[in-house]
Amino acid sequence: MASGKTQVEIGFDGGQVIPARLDGDQVKSLRKALGSGDSPHEIETEEGTLLIDLGKVIFVRISSDAKTVGF
Repeated sequence: MASGKTQVEIGFDGGQVIPARLDGDQVKSLRKALGSGDSPHEIETEEGTLLIDLGKVIFVRISSDAKTVGF
């Protein structure tokens, strides 16, 4: 990716999904926090600060950097 950011979607109990573009360190920090249960977890994004209640997170989708062209 040109901006060095990874597209991440954070899904919560109840169905809400928050998309965010995070750098590599932020993705690592989020993955580590999910294992620890330390809540709330704070992430700075281009749009502002996210405070995430890790007890309500049911999935995190991290996009693949692989791009394909074809049919």
